[in-house]
Amino acid sequence: MKYLRFFPFYVLSILPFWMLYMISDITYFLTYYILGYRKKVVCKNLHLAFPHKSEKEIISIAKKFYKHFCDMFFESIKLLTIKPSEIENRFKINNLSQLTDHLKNNENIMLYTAHQGNWEWLTTVPLFLEVNCNTLYKPLSNTYFNDLFILMRERFNVHCIPSDKGYRHLLHLKNNNVVSMNCVIGDQSPLGKSGKSQTQFFNQQTSFFTGAAKIAKKTDSIIFLPYLKKIKRGTYELFFETIVNSASNLDEQNIIDTYAHKLEEVIQKYPELYLWTHKRWKRDGITY
Repeated sequence: MKYLRFFPFYVLSILPFWMLYMISDITYFLTYYILGYRKKVVCKNLHLAFPHKSEKEIISIAKKFYKHFCDMFFESIKLLTIKPSEIENRFKINNLSQLTDHLKNNENIMLYTAHQGNWEWLTTVPLFLEVNCNTLYKPLSNTYFNDLFILMRERFNVHCIPSDKGYRHLLHLKNNNVVSMNCVIGDQSPLGKSGKSQTQFFNQQTSFFTGAAKIAKKTDSIIFLPYLKKIKRGTYELFFETIVNSASNLDEQNIIDTYAHKLEEVIQKYPELYLWTHKRWKRDGITY
């Protein structure tokens, strides 16, 4: 049934990478030059993040970002059918031993992630580790695409949990002595009455969810920031930057401050690999 429901995406997914990148090039031209999808937002964000860069440098980063953004979409669709052996050839993990050592000691791990690199490919990490792996996500209002992304993300044994149920589920695992690796995206803008805290991020006072820090503390997790370096199209190297060796020893603000600081360092190195299309600072007083 799933093959019929998502038939167009399965057709795309079985295409070889070189053909997908031809389609991606066309999509980039349409997105950047014709439709101008969120170009004002992207340029505004880049100017805020890099105030000392020239207009020429900003445009150069923006174009590279849009090329990567289009590539990433088709690479993500490829998750529907890609073979594990091909993932292992295209997705290199630089310092996996950092994780395996903690897991052998029965310590929980939190991957405090961001919209950087191809974050959807992080769902393939269970191919390299034998561990109970969970990711918290905010359900999309469009159920078709919501179900499509769950299908892609769970293909390699990642358990997708709606954010509003995540705290209870992960605490249940902790109380039952189930060692787990849990993935939480930390760079989304908090909405409504969500728990939030502010810290400096690219020269702006920026709001962050406090939920990830609370979960890490309650589950006494080792926290890592995973980030990706793009070697070439369809080939990435994954790194793990330690944020906290024991979350129970720090307050939530300290965890968020450290996360924001390390994420900013990564984005400074690879600005074109960050998601610049969302209005990250809209609720913190910035007018778009």
